[in-house]
Amino acid sequence: MLLELTRWLEQLHGHFNLFNYLTFRAILAALTALALSLWWGPGMIRYLAGLKAGGQPIRKDGPQSHFSKAGTPTMGGALILLSIAASVLLWGDLRNKYVWVVLAVMLGFGAIGWADDWIKIVKRDPNGMRSRTKYALQSLLGLAAGIFLYVNADVAAATTFYLPLFKTVALPLAGVGFVAIAYFWIVGFSNAVNLTDGLDGLAIMPTVLVACALGVFAYASGNATFAQYLQIPRVPGAGELIIICTAIAGAGLGFLWFNTYPAMVFMGDIGALALGAVLGTIAVIVRQELVLVLMGGIFVVETLSVMIQVASFKLTGKRVFRMAPIHHHFELKGWPEPRVIVRFWIISVVLVLVGLATLKVR
Repeated sequence: MLLELTRWLEQLHGHFNLFNYLTFRAILAALTALALSLWWGPGMIRYLAGLKAGGQPIRKDGPQSHFSKAGTPTMGGALILLSIAASVLLWGDLRNKYVWVVLAVMLGFGAIGWADDWIKIVKRDPNGMRSRTKYALQSLLGLAAGIFLYVNADVAAATTFYLPLFKTVALPLAGVGFVAIAYFWIVGFSNAVNLTDGLDGLAIMPTVLVACALGVFAYASGNATFAQYLQIPRVPGAGELIIICTAIAGAGLGFLWFNTYPAMVFMGDIGALALGAVLGTIAVIVRQELVLVLMGGIFVVETLSVMIQVASFKLTGKRVFRMAPIHHHFELKGWPEPRVIVRFWIISVVLVLVGLATLKVR
């Protein structure tokens, strides 16, 4: 909205041309999202605390240290999504198709998470929405996003699968192949972030870090000069996604102000499902799916720990970990919650830096 206004004002004074620069608008998007989340946060926490039945139910089989968290308001992810949406609508180019598809994915998965959280709060059911129903809705949105991106692809690079570290290895994807990859990355990372969101601040900081890195890839992919120099896929229009990425960073840091240990509010499925889906969607658009797996390694390991635990118990009757996801395993080994959180953050920083290094190692 403000971008269109500044374009009109540019006719009156040349200084308004500054708003046409992606980097400048990206900074404004981050600061706007941060300011909005800090401004709206206290009021939203009071509203969530006043909802029927109090707050987040705590699993009885979880670490005993979590029992004191019973009643903490959840659904705080709504604060993140509202801040991101408002910031992007203010500073993003609303004529860009990628902006709208990512916003649609975010709000769609957020709606699924909202319904899931609402069942947990009102009905006091820790399991929330039926798994089959939730997965079916996620699948529907993931497939819709994949089909939209394939049908509206402007260049061959937008539907080609690339391997990081290699200059010439590229696999052109037909419709089914592209949609399948988009589906697995969008739905997969949606659930992966959701599984990671089990400790105060554990999921949001890796999300912020990965979003910032994806913003770099998006900016480079949308710029013909940088894409050619770095030998990465050139996807016209993808650069505008840096606005969404920095808005995620700003909103995420604002949410962390309230979610840091001991948390005043939990993210809930409304935030985790939406943010994970957004990361997956952006990675698909900028053709960096495998790099996302690397940079989001914490999310991947958390998901694998659950899969390994379930498979081992069904096949052998024994558990590999004391509890899954794996962050609970370390808690039950005696690590204090803040130690688990900060160490996972450190690992995320390292993985994101390695992922960014692939820009030059081709």
